Amino acid sequence: MLTIGGFIFVVVCVFGSYLASGGSVEPLVEALPFEMWTIGGAAIGTFLMANSMHDVKHTIGGFGKCFKGASYHKPDYIELLSLLYFLVRLASTKGSMAVEPHIEKPTESAAFQKFPKILANHHASTIICDYLRMVGMNADDPNQIEDVMGRELKKTLNEELHAAHAIQTIADALPALGIVAAVLGVIKTMSHIDQPPAILGAMIGGALTGTFLGVLLAYGMAGPFASRLTAVITEESKYYEVIRAVLVTHLHGNAPQVSVESGRKMVPNEHMPTFQELEEAVQAVQV
Repeated sequence: MLTIGGFIFVVVCVFGSYLASGGSVEPLVEALPFEMWTIGGAAIGTFLMANSMHDVKHTIGGFGKCFKGASYHKPDYIELLSLLYFLVRLASTKGSMAVEPHIEKPTESAAFQKFPKILANHHASTIICDYLRMVGMNADDPNQIEDVMGRELKKTLNEELHAAHAIQTIADALPALGIVAAVLGVIKTMSHIDQPPAILGAMIGGALTGTFLGVLLAYGMAGPFASRLTAVITEESKYYEVIRAVLVTHLHGNAPQVSVESGRKMVPNEHMPTFQELEEAVQAVQV
């Protein structure tokens, strides 16, 4: 909602100040459809040229993240840490083989079924199961696991950030596309140089609308959307860093309570549960 409110505030301030200072809306209304056609069409065309269909769909979906914000909040982190606590405690007390029934068929696992949101998150559940499976295959060197997980999470983050980079690229291009629209307007004006000054003035005003729209769309919409999406994706990546922190700490031979505490420290401060909240949650896990 804050993103929508900010955009509305930008529009109200820009056009409100223009009208309050005596500006006429008529030239903008007359030129807007054609200038938007030029600028918007060129922006969409260059976006399609520069991206694959997968990236196009990913970017379109990214706009939803701009408005909804990050998917994970305090209850989600508490559930994740509770599940991880159960798994590492089971591995610590009964051995890594005891975890195998839960990670081989997580949909049938009582532990995963207790946290349906994690089970529905294919990426999170796959990471948990894959790396616990590697531990069961004697790949229990904590430094090796940390390195492999780090590289995978970095790869995933870079792929997720492509949508934000694509929107930022459009933002960078919009002022230039606005100039293209303005130049076309000037060319049209020059072809009517024999017209009265009033008509020429209106045509020049229409041409300058292109520059105005390009700059406004770049710095008043596309640029902020790209920044917002980058922030949301970066925040969501912490969810997976929590998994890495817990598993790596566990492989270093620490107690389950210490492992989940290291994971808690990776939670964004806004959503971080207190030590007492997490302690109550993990103690309540019964499968």
